[in-house]
Amino acid sequence: MASLFLPSFIFLITMKLGQVMAGAPNCGPIVANDIDRIQFAFNLEFLEAEFFLYGALGRGLDSIAPTFAAGGPPPIGAKKANLDRRVRRIIEEFAYQEVGHLRAIITIIGGIPRSQLDLSPQSFAKLFDAAVGFKLNPPFDPYCDTVNYLLASYAIPYVGLVGYVGTIPSLANETSRSLVASLLGVESGQDAVIRTLLYERATQKVLPYNLTVAEFTIGISALRNKLASCGNKDEGLEVPLFLGAENRTDSNILSADSNSRSYARTPPEILRIIYGTGSEYKPGGFYPNGGGGNIAKSFLA
Repeated sequence: MASLFLPSFIFLITMKLGQVMAGAPNCGPIVANDIDRIQFAFNLEFLEAEFFLYGALGRGLDSIAPTFAAGGPPPIGAKKANLDRRVRRIIEEFAYQEVGHLRAIITIIGGIPRSQLDLSPQSFAKLFDAAVGFKLNPPFDPYCDTVNYLLASYAIPYVGLVGYVGTIPSLANETSRSLVASLLGVESGQDAVIRTLLYERATQKVLPYNLTVAEFTIGISALRNKLASCGNKDEGLEVPLFLGAENRTDSNILSADSNSRSYARTPPEILRIIYGTGSEYKPGGFYPNGGGGNIAKSFLA
């Protein structure tokens, strides 16, 4: 595993130095009201709901709670995954939790139309090629088996988690803070479960590739740090001791900072990641036409 971790880590350090020299993208807070900040979360909640619903059930929000999509187009390429019984039950539970999150937000502040999502195997294949630094052959397919689906899931809830952590300090209203805190609790739980299921398989080779589960997570986390362009806020399942909890462990089931606090990201950082382009102004990836809500649309304007 060190063979992939070392260049990834060197890349992160080089990336930080390059930002100092060339000028980093905006990593500071943005100006927005509570409603816009919370509605920005729809971008991740829709993504998670559709990916989990299709993965477990083979059908999405238009079948389970069609009014929540507010007339937005159905996702591209999503389908039922070939999951083992235990993981399928877990993912189904996650799916219904995401439906509940959408209902909670809609009930308190109102909804927005679901943006066009691209959850096709081709979309994930591009992401995983970028994560490992070369073209995988055959292309990565998130729906082909349990391990691939869990790795694809690793790439999603954590982004929502760090987004909620970054949102709470900027909220002015107590009702808004309470809502986001309650959503954050479940998002962090989902991420912890996914990371634990993957950690149990950390040394397992992901067939037919000559890479382990842990190496894939290290690559995905390094890619998200690269795309977000605001430092190291994402870590794979294994880290060197100086990045582990109290510098005493190289296991990393929960990604956290030096004081074991959750990392936080701003909306521009999140857009850079979910677009897969490294720019909040350039849609792509899971959101080929850009995200929804006033914050995401303001960058497209």
